[in-house]
Amino acid sequence: MNIKTSFLAALAILPIAASAFPIAIAGTEGYSVIANGTNPVIATYQGNSAAYSNDLFLAVSVASSPADTYIFNNHANAVGDTYNLGTFATGTELIFRLYVNNTGDNFYTGPASRNADGMAHARVENEWMPGTTLVSFEDLFGTPEGVNGYNDLSFSFTNTTSSAVPEPTTLALFGAGLIGLGLMKRRKA
Repeated sequence: MNIKTSFLAALAILPIAASAFPIAIAGTEGYSVIANGTNPVIATYQGNSAAYSNDLFLAVSVASSPADTYIFNNHANAVGDTYNLGTFATGTELIFRLYVNNTGDNFYTGPASRNADGMAHARVENEWMPGTTLVSFEDLFGTPEGVNGYNDLSFSFTNTTSSAVPEPTTLALFGAGLIGLGLMKRRKA
């Protein structure tokens, strides 16, 4: 085996980092960020690989609003910058909006139905660090990139947890199932 072959073989066994910043784990797409306690929620900018310029907001509702609270821009802020969002009642869902300056698109945390393309654009990893969720966004319309995506922006939020929020159609089907069970039980009686 020559030196070149040995070097290439050694490289093949080295672990390769997928990203220089943290990305929330796959399978947490569409989860929501929930306030967990009475201490302030602190946002920390963790990094990005986005070519587009993106702004992060705490949304008042699921509609672009001038009342939304601006938090960070991925190109203007430095990794490690923090923003105190204040305190929230335990159990309050915090909806974050990513505004893509280059395209005018808005993407929200939580269910895919909140986004114009009907796709989840944020992963929300619970307990990324104690009492802290990690949120990673995908900024391309119609193309969340699966396991290798959601690498465009990452932010962490202290004093939060995450939860899956069922889509309205899922809730409707669940409700219909409960009604059906109730009718079957009633019929047997």
